[in-house]
Amino acid sequence: MSLQNKTMKKENFAEDSSVNIICGRNPVIEALKSDSPLDTIYIDGSGGSLNLIRRLAKEKGIVVKDADEKKLSRLSGGASHQGVVAEGACGQYVSLDDILSISREKGTKPFIIICDEIEDPHNLGAIIRTAETAGADGVIIPKRRSASLNATVFKTSAGAASYVPVARVSNLASCIDTLKDNGVWIYGTDASGTDYCDTDLTGSVALVIGSEGFGISKLIQQKCDFMIKLPMAGKINSLNASVAAGIFMYETVRQRRK
Repeated sequence: MSLQNKTMKKENFAEDSSVNIICGRNPVIEALKSDSPLDTIYIDGSGGSLNLIRRLAKEKGIVVKDADEKKLSRLSGGASHQGVVAEGACGQYVSLDDILSISREKGTKPFIIICDEIEDPHNLGAIIRTAETAGADGVIIPKRRSASLNATVFKTSAGAASYVPVARVSNLASCIDTLKDNGVWIYGTDASGTDYCDTDLTGSVALVIGSEGFGISKLIQQKCDFMIKLPMAGKINSLNASVAAGIFMYETVRQRRK
């Protein structure tokens, strides 16, 4: 069993009702498969993937209750639920040490994503989804001025939030210092940097993705070992944060496979 599925040192979610709800068939299925802590699953209807959810829940001893559309809409806060809502934590935060230990366990060089004040939960969810498919060891977010692992993040990640370890740290700059002490090179992403294709990303890598409106903060820029950028040939001079993150992640994957 990989470290991601073992019991790690956890930090509770912020006390917000939205973090205790998972909406949608695929996110709920992935939460069940990954043993995320669920209390009750509310379902409207049967057949197909809803029957699969019922079966998985029964196997894991999780309570399933029938609910109508009105009940599910209230639980989901109006979000698209596809006939199923799960109540319980979407997942749990891990420590920075947990993320660092993953590469040691796999025998690979660290590959970590740092989100510097990504406030849009859709962007954070998309980044987590890509991080999972790219094989990143984990994602780091700050406690302040950042989206948290709420229901929107979980749903946007298409269930990937069940598998990708996420650490939420009180001091991002101090966290970066710890990564450096562990031999990880910090790569900031900014238009002032070097072309990403001309940058060696084969070593121990932490990619810093800046906020949607302001990019990487000045303090975090100062902590970066390198700054890298994407070439812009059109009239628009920036990309959505999650799209840019995906390109940088897969360039790292491409170089590591050479």
